[in-house]
Amino acid sequence: MISYLSGTIKHKGPNYLIVLTNNAVGYKVFVPTDILTSTPPLSAEASAKADISLYTFTYVKEDALDLYGFPAQDDLTMFELLIGVSGIGPKTALSIFSNGKLPKIKEAIVKGDVSFFTSVPRLGTKNAQKIIIELRPKLGSLGLLDLTGETGETKEIIEALKTFGFSTNEAKDALKSIKDLEGTTSDKIRQALKYLGRKT
Repeated sequence: MISYLSGTIKHKGPNYLIVLTNNAVGYKVFVPTDILTSTPPLSAEASAKADISLYTFTYVKEDALDLYGFPAQDDLTMFELLIGVSGIGPKTALSIFSNGKLPKIKEAIVKGDVSFFTSVPRLGTKNAQKIIIELRPKLGSLGLLDLTGETGETKEIIEALKTFGFSTNEAKDALKSIKDLEGTTSDKIRQALKYLGRKT
């Protein structure tokens, strides 16, 4: 299994790159649209300077062995979560990344934004709902959910935890442990306190 690639871009396709590694082997890697648009146009002179490093997922089935590449480990983690949802294949998951970067995907999951996912070609309402239902509880436990901004409910939880003598950093750390994102603010405070209690 190939988990990481580093080399120079030798070719850009409509949804993939060919990356030439130091050992002169070229790998075809499917990538999100933003990677394709952010890399410079290739020429004989420029290709030697078009360096790229990607975290990769190797997809194996009877008639294919494909690589999917992402600029950061968190992107790859989200991709793996998406293809873990029944009915979501790697090409659909990649199209989700082309529809929006990681923060936008996380926001759509947390807010239950079905329309974000149904705007992806060949992704219907039922599968969009499955993504939200199955992945929303997982984001916090994996540290992918950004709940550290001090606005709205998050600020209320942080202030409540501070009244118990915890620092702002401790409170923000505890926010990442919250798994029941559907619960009330009081429920989330109790979850955070339980987490902090185990650390003391």
